[in-house]
Amino acid sequence: MSDATQDEIKKDSRVNVPLFLISGGFIALFCLAALINLDALSAAVDWGFNIAATYFGLYWQVLLLATFLIGLVLCVLPGGRAIMGGLTAPEFTTFQWGSMIMCTLLAGGGVFWAAGEPIAHFLYSPPLYGAEGATEAAVNPAIAQSFMHWGFLAWAILGSLTTVMLMHYHYEKGLPLAPRTLLYPVFGDKAIHGPIGLIADASSIIAVVAGTVGPIGFLGLQVSYGFSDLFGLPDSFATQFAVIAGLVTIYTISAMTGLSRGIQMLSKINVVLAALLLLFVLVAGPTTFIFGSFFSGFGTYVGNFFQMALFRGEAGVFGDPGWLGWWTVFFWGWFMGYGPLMAMFIARVSRGRSIRSIILMLSVIAPIVTNFWFTIVGGTGIAMELAEPGTISAAFEGFNLPAALLAITTNLPMGFVISVLFLILTTIFVATTGDSMSYVISATMSRDDTPPTAVRVFWGVAMGVMAVILISVGSGGVSKLQSFIVVTAVPVSLLLLPSLWDALRITLAKGKES
Repeated sequence: MSDATQDEIKKDSRVNVPLFLISGGFIALFCLAALINLDALSAAVDWGFNIAATYFGLYWQVLLLATFLIGLVLCVLPGGRAIMGGLTAPEFTTFQWGSMIMCTLLAGGGVFWAAGEPIAHFLYSPPLYGAEGATEAAVNPAIAQSFMHWGFLAWAILGSLTTVMLMHYHYEKGLPLAPRTLLYPVFGDKAIHGPIGLIADASSIIAVVAGTVGPIGFLGLQVSYGFSDLFGLPDSFATQFAVIAGLVTIYTISAMTGLSRGIQMLSKINVVLAALLLLFVLVAGPTTFIFGSFFSGFGTYVGNFFQMALFRGEAGVFGDPGWLGWWTVFFWGWFMGYGPLMAMFIARVSRGRSIRSIILMLSVIAPIVTNFWFTIVGGTGIAMELAEPGTISAAFEGFNLPAALLAITTNLPMGFVISVLFLILTTIFVATTGDSMSYVISATMSRDDTPPTAVRVFWGVAMGVMAVILISVGSGGVSKLQSFIVVTAVPVSLLLLPSLWDALRITLAKGKES
């Protein structure tokens, strides 16, 4: 046997084949089911969605709130100063580190939802507030509810406590940098080497693939809509396919070059473009209204924080989830699905940083930046709607998120140019999520932190192919995958539970060592 052949076998052995087959096979079956009988798949997904939202919604709300509050406690403990990751100095600069985290977690949803969610809550005030829609009284509740869904709790569950756990067990104890390690405090070695760990890893990968393929597919639909609206190009499957093909090419090349090159560079470009666009909107748009609604909306958010976080609606503890299921619980399921793999990514890029700095970046700084982002984009739309009713709401009718964004941007000075740049920004946002998720999915299946390039390329291309298959049956295919995220969040949310006590235990132990 030649040395080259031996090297190939050695490289292949780095891949967890059962995990690859289970996770990849499940997603392939989902796409096949969408092609064969979308109605039957829709019925099954809707049933699972209602079960998850009804019976796990309260648990998720408590889990997210507890994760955020315990994270704040870690920051004030002596052990919060402990440097994690086995490095004495950070591997990346603060700007590089923050860019990768912000861009990966916000994704394209942060652009379209920033335009659509505030205007949705403005037109139809959340039940906790019950303000009259499309009036001045509905502004603060709309901004505050958007802050709740994209603020402290959402960011905290994406990797604050779980990052502390993974950095401790991987870099200090030599355990795998994988979702299964989050169960080590409960099951010990059985979590690392047994079927429990395989199920944990597969559930996390399926959730992330569902959570990433959805935005990829929606980007194809949304950018195609934008090209049709701005350039008169046909809003057809061919245009959608071309958009997704270009996107996949960008993020697959980025994932192949690794964290220190492609992913980092794409994130930096994204942050600079986003900052320039937001600065333009802030200056050219309703500046006074933006600042006023940010501070007043933030006050409403903080003042009603616990009521919003634990709101159960008219259905009580159980029952028809209604508004709660299609808003808060949907978002919590989406973000939790990303939780374990995002913690892996954050653990990988946060080496050399303290527990305190990691939690403050994730649970405090990033949410406030996101909230200001939502106020600039969504607040501008609300101001336009207040000044001239129908300006945004007419385009938004039918919950058309891309139309809401374009209605806002085209009504700004230099509207055509700004609209094109926002479409480019959204594409780069989704690309940064695609490359980082391709990387961590591959890392989960690999025996070390540097997954084989072939595996990264496979998952990057596979997610694009899945998106094309689903949009070929219409937007309903992608929509069902988005709803399916809430179903996959059920097992993933159980993986996150041990972090509530184990991250605290690790931090307390660090304090005694110092």
